[in-house]
Amino acid sequence: MNARLIAMTAGTILTTLGTAPAAEDQPAEAAAAPGPSLTIYNQNFAVVRESLAMTLGAGTTRVRFADTSAHLEPESVILRDATGKTTLRVLEQNYRADAASEGLLLKAFEGQTIDFQLPPSPADGAQRTVRGKIIRSGYVPHTEAFSRYGQRYAQRQMSMASGAGGTSQPLIEVDGRLQFSLPGVPLFPSLGDDSILRPTLDWVLSTDKPGPVKAELGYLTGGLSWRADYTAIAPEEAQPGASGPDEKISLVGWVTIDNQSGKSYRDASLALMAGDVSKIQPEDQYLGAPAALYDMRGESAGPPVTERSFDDLHLYTVARPTTLHDRETKQVEFIKAESVAAKRLYIYDGAAFDPSMRHWDPASVRSNKDYGTRSNPKVWIMREFMNSQANGLGVPLPKGAMRFYRQDTADNAGRLQFVGENTIDHTPKDELVRVYTGNAFDIVGERRQTNFESNTDRNWTRESFEIKVRNHKKEPAEVRVVEHLYRWNEWSIEKPSQDFKKLDSTTIEFRLTLPPDAEKTVTYTASYRW
Repeated sequence: MNARLIAMTAGTILTTLGTAPAAEDQPAEAAAAPGPSLTIYNQNFAVVRESLAMTLGAGTTRVRFADTSAHLEPESVILRDATGKTTLRVLEQNYRADAASEGLLLKAFEGQTIDFQLPPSPADGAQRTVRGKIIRSGYVPHTEAFSRYGQRYAQRQMSMASGAGGTSQPLIEVDGRLQFSLPGVPLFPSLGDDSILRPTLDWVLSTDKPGPVKAELGYLTGGLSWRADYTAIAPEEAQPGASGPDEKISLVGWVTIDNQSGKSYRDASLALMAGDVSKIQPEDQYLGAPAALYDMRGESAGPPVTERSFDDLHLYTVARPTTLHDRETKQVEFIKAESVAAKRLYIYDGAAFDPSMRHWDPASVRSNKDYGTRSNPKVWIMREFMNSQANGLGVPLPKGAMRFYRQDTADNAGRLQFVGENTIDHTPKDELVRVYTGNAFDIVGERRQTNFESNTDRNWTRESFEIKVRNHKKEPAEVRVVEHLYRWNEWSIEKPSQDFKKLDSTTIEFRLTLPPDAEKTVTYTASYRW
């Protein structure tokens, strides 16, 4: 295989920190080992797995784990003994995400007046304070942005956090005047012992074997996503081929990982799941999710990213551990292939439909003379290649954006010029990738109805078309003229001006080879019966 697949397998290194037995009202602290394991789905969620070390006493023990994400789904939590030697029972679980921070405390004291500490006096260095009323805190929690904006969470969260629109700026009243900044360091009254510093899971556990336990914690969390981005680079000139210009392109694929979960993951083993999976959301949104919290292990050696099938999906594993900081975007190259044979196609689909016609009933479609007679003059540019091993690829390609560039050597600099982009869906190996990248400038089409007859009493309609395609390029071009038999499903073609190919039950295609500065015409009659 010529394609270099860079995947992510990493053996997880775990260390344990034991805790002493604790009474139910004195929670023991569960410590996470370095190197969590994450499986990120491209639908804004992930599976997180961590190893916890704890010591449980006889009867019940309260255990607190204060290092979860801000978007943890409490109902998804799984806690078990990784060795299978101890039976753990979770009698009670509590999850709190309102971690204490300056922003959260400003939110808690909105409408109240507190002290703000000013810089020391330049004259004598004395400490100074000023009283200010918190009109608006400007606090933007992760959970608010996530629930309000759903799939657009990452963009909206970063926008709100950066102060776009002014809603994340604090508004403080000092001496009867309003200001959009803090007058100094806020000095808050005590909140008591119930405040937390980080999102926290609090359990009441029982076990059949008191003592040290190496537990495995798994949960679903929102705020983590990934996508694929592809860059295709073509040479300056394409060589004319039998069915369109042939060229050799270079293809590079990247995965872009976005962490907006409210937690940083240090030295994490990463796996990226590609595929369409279903997950129930509170608003019945289709976001996708895993079928189970499965174990992920691998070898540290090998290519940067490897791929394998998993269930009916595909798993891409990053070979080396990496750190994902909160509100960070990270990119990893996962595929690189040279000399991939590709074609540039010109397709003229000349029928332009008024959107209001989509809801017409079949009788109106069959008998209305004007249905489907509007002309679209644009000729589409399509680029396609086979995702096969023989073509230098042959690896599953996750859905994502594909951008095409062409080398411009007119000025001997070899600069890359952007020539179009679009998205591809999940594409298995040995399947065709076809991408629409824009409309041709120098090739135009024209389509008009030349005759229409209909006899609804005898259940037939007949119409004729004339399609003209003009090539104003300096090179020959092949244009595929696509026609849709949209009036009824029983049809026949009469008097075609040239051979055509039936693509499916309602579509035919004519192929025209046009010399430079040439025009060609296609005519045919479609006869419908019902």
